[in-house]
Amino acid sequence: MATKTKVKPKTKAPAYKQQVFINLPVKDLEKSKAFFGKLGYTFNPQFTDQNGACMVISDTIFAMLLTEKFFKGFTKFEIADGRKSKEVLVALNQPSLAAVDAMADKAIAAGGKLHRPAEDHGWMYTKAIEDLDGHVWEIFWFDSSKAQQG
Repeated sequence: MATKTKVKPKTKAPAYKQQVFINLPVKDLEKSKAFFGKLGYTFNPQFTDQNGACMVISDTIFAMLLTEKFFKGFTKFEIADGRKSKEVLVALNQPSLAAVDAMADKAIAAGGKLHRPAEDHGWMYTKAIEDLDGHVWEIFWFDSSKAQQG
């Protein structure tokens, strides 16, 4: 009679989660941290110092708020003035239409401003706000089932 050897089960490697780091120049790091803190965001202290702050948006999305001097070290180009020109619009979805309004209201109360009034497309609702440095944040909710219907 042959003896059976136990075969060690193969373990599955954890799924890779791609992370997104949005790097934004800011004029006053402490004021920017306070602004986004009032919107409910936290900062990862491991990647936060006097040059920049790692704002946690989700478990895979982060905004690196970098002082202009530090940001300049990553590019040979001039830093755009967010109050005069736009290169990017950062869009963040919310769980409901009411959450869009609440986030926009918090941003305005914290010193931001409305970039564009609310737009309601039936399947999508959005408001765009500007942070203290003029970066545009599109706050939106959408019903993916209705979006697929066209």
